[in-house]
Amino acid sequence: MSDTLDLAQIDAGLFQALMEKVSEFGSTGDGGVDRPVLTDAHKAARDWFISELTARGYTVVIDDIGNLFGRIDLAGPDAPLVMLGSHLDSQPKGGRFDGAYGVMAALAAVESWRASAAAQGIAPKCNYVVADWMNEEGARFQPSLLGSSVWAGLVERDWALARRDRDGKSVGEELVRTGFNGTGVMPKPDLYLEIHIEGDSKMEQAGARIAPYARHWGAYKVRIEVTGEQNHTGPTPMEERKDAVLGAAYIIAKVRELAETAADTLYTSVARVDISPNSPNIVPGKAILFAELRSPEQAMLDWSLAELRKALPGLAAQAHVSAEIAAIDERPAGRFDPRLVKLTEQAADAFGYPRMELDTVGGHDAVAVNAILPAIVIAVPSVNGVIHRNDEYTSPEDLAAGCDVFVDIVRRVDQAGGDLDKAVGANA
Repeated sequence: MSDTLDLAQIDAGLFQALMEKVSEFGSTGDGGVDRPVLTDAHKAARDWFISELTARGYTVVIDDIGNLFGRIDLAGPDAPLVMLGSHLDSQPKGGRFDGAYGVMAALAAVESWRASAAAQGIAPKCNYVVADWMNEEGARFQPSLLGSSVWAGLVERDWALARRDRDGKSVGEELVRTGFNGTGVMPKPDLYLEIHIEGDSKMEQAGARIAPYARHWGAYKVRIEVTGEQNHTGPTPMEERKDAVLGAAYIIAKVRELAETAADTLYTSVARVDISPNSPNIVPGKAILFAELRSPEQAMLDWSLAELRKALPGLAAQAHVSAEIAAIDERPAGRFDPRLVKLTEQAADAFGYPRMELDTVGGHDAVAVNAILPAIVIAVPSVNGVIHRNDEYTSPEDLAAGCDVFVDIVRRVDQAGGDLDKAVGANA
């Protein structure tokens, strides 16, 4: 283990204060938060975060899809630009660490390196941006990673602004309502760093405290519309019913069967079903399913989608309904930058933190950003693998360890002038 006095460590007091404060916005009182994108609670968290950025001398930029950026130039206008961040929106009744940890760690890491460099008389060689991406979760508006995908040029802005929630409100309308319909432009940085809780139990089981994600799984997010015929649940003869939910049930079972056919290489779900008219006394006339197919290999994704398409007509016929795929959002599988994986491992080793390498099955904004520039997500353990609910938890010690590694990666990249090859070589 290297002498930690030579390393850049997190300002633990600053990080803890930021985490405690952000957890107040949308608090459910049972350890969780309810802060879906562009709700009042989300707006309040973002407004507070802007005040934190401006108080520290950051220039705040809000772009035309509602991404929030805080930029600080520590090395002059022509220096390399390093971006760090995650998201402040949550799932409904979600956990307080998912997303928010990455944003608070980003600000604390830049501030910690800034203070460390000043104390040692070191001139920073990079400028920094802290990012809070709009609609990472995809809970209220689909698809997920919406803000980062627009910023990276993967999704058309007008299409994104037109996405609507269950109540018919659009992204564009809610950006205006919350005051986050910006016009600013954030230029492409040289690299992007993100830190996150694992949301699985692999690290906990292995005794690891740091895990760079080497690969991100791909996904097809498939919206399926099942159409039957609305009728009375009482007098309508069973043989005459065209029950859209019954058809949906057959399809849901098939989606699960696909995963069982391809164990460990395909994850599937149907986690949301919108039923119309959703009355206990009416045979449902319509059901909309939100299905997901996830795999690290494109061939498996394509196979699963083809199998689902092939099965739909027969499954629908069993319930005397029709079914069609109305929309597909695709997220390609890929790899994060191997130099950033290596830098994470070097920083973890320097602190003596046990580490392992993982894939991420869940999506992160870094997945979208990774399409156009070097990016990575670094994980810290989740207790019992819990994520997306109120008892999601990572110990203060593991949060701090992740922050230590995060800020020391900033130091290594900064002193290499943003050159990742040089940064890795200098610490090999």
